Amino acid sequence: MITFRHTFLLLLTSAATAMAQVAPTELDDLLSSAQNRLMVGKRLLQEGDQEGARRAFDRAVEILLSTPVSAPNRARVERRLEEIVDLIYRYDVERLGSGDPLAVATFDKSPLDEIRELNFPLDPKLKGLVQHQISATASQLPLETNDSVLSFINYFTTGRGRGTLINGWRRSHRYRPMIQRILAEEGVPQELIFLAQAESGFMPRAVSNKAATGMWQFVAFRGKEYGLEQNNLVDLRLDPERATRAAARHLKDLYMQFGDWHLAIAAYNCGPGCVDRAVQRIGSADYWELRRINAIPKETTNYVPIILALTIITKNAADYGIKLDDPDPAIEYDSLRVDTQTNLDLIADAADIPVSGIRDLNPALLKSLAPAGFEVKVPKGSAAQVAAAIETVPPMQRASWRLHRVKPGEDLTAIAQRYRTTPKSIASANEGRSAETLAEGSMLMIPVSLAPVVTRVAPTRMTRSRSLARPAVASGRKSPSKALPSHPAAKSGARKPTFAATGRRAAR
Repeated sequence: MITFRHTFLLLLTSAATAMAQVAPTELDDLLSSAQNRLMVGKRLLQEGDQEGARRAFDRAVEILLSTPVSAPNRARVERRLEEIVDLIYRYDVERLGSGDPLAVATFDKSPLDEIRELNFPLDPKLKGLVQHQISATASQLPLETNDSVLSFINYFTTGRGRGTLINGWRRSHRYRPMIQRILAEEGVPQELIFLAQAESGFMPRAVSNKAATGMWQFVAFRGKEYGLEQNNLVDLRLDPERATRAAARHLKDLYMQFGDWHLAIAAYNCGPGCVDRAVQRIGSADYWELRRINAIPKETTNYVPIILALTIITKNAADYGIKLDDPDPAIEYDSLRVDTQTNLDLIADAADIPVSGIRDLNPALLKSLAPAGFEVKVPKGSAAQVAAAIETVPPMQRASWRLHRVKPGEDLTAIAQRYRTTPKSIASANEGRSAETLAEGSMLMIPVSLAPVVTRVAPTRMTRSRSLARPAVASGRKSPSKALPSHPAAKSGARKPTFAATGRRAAR
């Protein structure tokens, strides 16, 4: 089947030779015209005219592709083109109809799996440059110049690694304001944001080959220790804000235990028990010494160098000829608490956006249902509208029913066919409303029968430890005013350290 995305690729090829200049005002006109065609296509698709919608969508893409490659602000057009093509693709694959509560979320591969056990060539010319950069760079995270850091600087400033860094930086701005706020509130270095870039590339649904999940790559039992609930409907490890809070507290706990950020970061990767045993075995709390004698796992030896390399490059991008611009816009949303199990298609109907838009805002939802009590994220400024629309649907029907805004000339028969139900069912659900009483723009409830989904708590699987954590606490806690302690084993090599907050022994 030929999709809109296929059409886009064909049109892109034919438009590549345009070279005339376009004035800024003409550019605005082109963007406005493309947006108009997009809205027409959306309306036609909702009315069931798929061929008309396809023509309108194709025209929106053609308009943007007609912009000459040499035109000023071409990057602005390309970004809008990418957004429109993605939106059209969503409309193309989703169509209209009842939602599937059993639809399973898709996941992304963690980028760290591909590089952390590899060795990369070292450019000897980098050492002097990096030493100068470190001396002139402000960083709460201690920076180092050694061969391992330099090799990853070489990787991330050339070839495929360069693209990985730039794409991660752009994507980071979707969440950067939120991450920076939480790191500041928890009193940990702002540079720890680069753990999320290394772990997931800022993809909320990233999963590693060891089942670590989410933007901050928590394994199941560690996430639960920090209040990240997991069941068959929800996995809060996938929630960017909740997971960021957990990661910041977790890293702070590790620093409280080891007194060194390099050891804390290493323990985040392989687990505090692993690092603690290594420290006590060799009598040194120096990460680089542990690394030199292979006292920590191979996969962890490159973890800290990767974080430091990303920090150094990003803070000095111009020195490497890297242009960090055109960031993704920050994701903004309102939150809406649902009182009963609610179908995401219903929420999307109320917000007047594709259901994929709701899924993107709520990556922690594993299926197309939000459980009772869940705080659903909806587009910024739409919470009141969405809540009011959902309230019109009986609570016991919100897991399956839909909402439909009446278009010009629509009747119950056409609407019923689109949602695979009957005119009688729609009329009954809407107080016997007939075709003659349908008002353009009014909202109809659409009864759709779907089997309810029972929430089950997923059992904890004792996977290899990434870190040791304590239960989550209130977000308003203050950072300790006194200096954080150094690792006891570095001084005495004696007994296992305890948690400053709880007094619990560190688990092996």
